Amino acid sequence: MFEQAFKNIDDVLWKEAGCTTELDYTEQTSWLLFLKYLDNLEQDKAMEAELEGKKYAFILDAPYRWESWAAPKGKDGSLDHNAAMSGDDLRDFVNLKLFPYLHAFKQKASGPNTLEYKIGEIFGEIKNKISSGYNLREIIDHIDELRFRSQTEKHELSHLYEAKIRNMGNAGRNGGEYYTPRPLIRAMIQVIAPRLGERIYDGACGSAGFLCESFDYLKAKGSLTTSDLDTLQTRTFYGKEKKSLAYVIAIMNMILHGIEAPNLIHTNTLTENLADIQERDRYDVVLANPPFGGKERKEVQQNFPIRTGETAFLFLQHFIKILRAGGRGGIVIKNTFLSNTDNASVSLRKLLLESCNLHSVLDCPGGTFLGAGVKTVVLFFEKGESTRKVWFYQLDPGRNLGKTNPLNDADLQEFVALQKTFADSPKSWSVDAVSIDSVTFDLSVKNPNGGEEVAHRSPLEIMDEIAALDAESAEVLQTIRGLL
Repeated sequence: MFEQAFKNIDDVLWKEAGCTTELDYTEQTSWLLFLKYLDNLEQDKAMEAELEGKKYAFILDAPYRWESWAAPKGKDGSLDHNAAMSGDDLRDFVNLKLFPYLHAFKQKASGPNTLEYKIGEIFGEIKNKISSGYNLREIIDHIDELRFRSQTEKHELSHLYEAKIRNMGNAGRNGGEYYTPRPLIRAMIQVIAPRLGERIYDGACGSAGFLCESFDYLKAKGSLTTSDLDTLQTRTFYGKEKKSLAYVIAIMNMILHGIEAPNLIHTNTLTENLADIQERDRYDVVLANPPFGGKERKEVQQNFPIRTGETAFLFLQHFIKILRAGGRGGIVIKNTFLSNTDNASVSLRKLLLESCNLHSVLDCPGGTFLGAGVKTVVLFFEKGESTRKVWFYQLDPGRNLGKTNPLNDADLQEFVALQKTFADSPKSWSVDAVSIDSVTFDLSVKNPNGGEEVAHRSPLEIMDEIAALDAESAEVLQTIRGLL
């Protein structure tokens, strides 16, 4: 039933001139899903309060609750067509009254980690793109069919929502920005093995895949007390996201997975100065797939000791700094990071090897990230001790990966099993830190068992590096001129 409802919603959105991509479909479905979820949550809490002889204080005023404006019901429980708005009346109510009312919650909320604050942020960041009130009426009717009451319903809805995010990620060349393959995330989590009570962080959370999968991993441990569940809900998962759409989707994704008031902040993580990070700001676990290929402004680069325009390199510095001593990281990054010869790459590899124990590198084949042709590696490290030995694993599923043949959990089983003991195999080997060049700190993936070296760069990447080196040379020359 849920799957058909989602399909019906997309069919209606297809008719809307303002909704032209999967990104639009997911965004518009998200704000309506959120309000439907909020209504179910409030109804459940009101019922619980009534059973305890208490009165529940609703977050939303009566005219703005789902049951009032979206789906007023008759005595028989079906939609009251006489009371339900449609056409221009519905569109104008949503645009001119509902959205401004909900956006105002940001100012009224007691703090950023409250549900009220999230409501205010969401409805300040997105706009209703459904211009036809008749189409909006039709979509609302489909959304109203969905139920969030039981764990089974939430589980099914979260899977369907994940599928929408995956489709959105496949829709364009920036797919990896929104969607990291869940089998890869699950394998990374198994290697990092987060524990209950640890604080888990993703400073470039996208659709919150790492946080949602970590929640599922810890919840599956079983025998959790009420205190344990409260810890998972409120003091375990933390994220930051720069882009408005991704931020909204991340909140909805975490809610559907069962985290009622996600600790997500809408901000550009890289604008934070590394020197300002204190011990209280640090985390036990960092899991992330930061965006790469971006070019950060000079004023943002000033926040980092290793200055570079490459977004992913700035994020890696941030993640190393924000981990506590003994904390563990699993970070996806372009495989050319291992061998680039520009100053920033060399300095960053030196920092990683000397301030952390880089114990494992997973080399992913092309096609791992659908919609993005960049080849990647995953760095696994522990902060506080320098690297002694690096274990490499060259992932080879035995087939070309793509939209019709994506990465699956079985593809990563051997990696997870061998990583536990850093075992050698035709696909895995170890390199002693003392054998790593102390000038270049080159970490190229060179399989001694006959596998090819895969850290080859494309002509475009080589040109990018030449441009970066030219820019560095220009800065040096400018400095010299200033001294003369």
